Amino acid sequence: MTTTTLETLSAADRDGFVARLADIFEHSPWIPERAWAARPFASVDALHAAMLAVLDAASDEEKLGLIRAHPELAGKEAAAGTLTTASTGEQRGAGLDQCSAEELARLRRLNAQYRERFGFPFVIAVKGLSRYQIMDAVEARLARDRAGEFRTCLTEIGKIARFRLDALLAV
Repeated sequence: MTTTTLETLSAADRDGFVARLADIFEHSPWIPERAWAARPFASVDALHAAMLAVLDAASDEEKLGLIRAHPELAGKEAAAGTLTTASTGEQRGAGLDQCSAEELARLRRLNAQYRERFGFPFVIAVKGLSRYQIMDAVEARLARDRAGEFRTCLTEIGKIARFRLDALLAV
């Protein structure tokens, strides 16, 4: 695997830049594509901030598309083995691949309730969380309003992006 550095990203042409960062935001290469113009980046913080600025400036439809691009936790994509490499590692790190049948049924029930209530999947940065903390978070967030959940999902996506950037750049 080729090492990626901030210097190589800053020097990359648009296609190369997007190719290296396409998986930072789940199935949404439009974010690094638009952030490319902000090069060069003095730090990972600056790169992350540029990408979050693109997200902040996006339309509500684009933001909703980004949220909907995220898989359900321990959902059908995980069962089918079709998660992105990053999502697979993140879910495995939270122990979601080790759910008992009862835990899996609970999580899938919560996922369904959440999607029915809000119209998009539950999104949380799972790094550092246990599967029990994740299930408790879904339950707690089910009581919130849609606008608040929309914002929370975008905040969590920003955290996920930072974790993925740190991993890519070996920070």
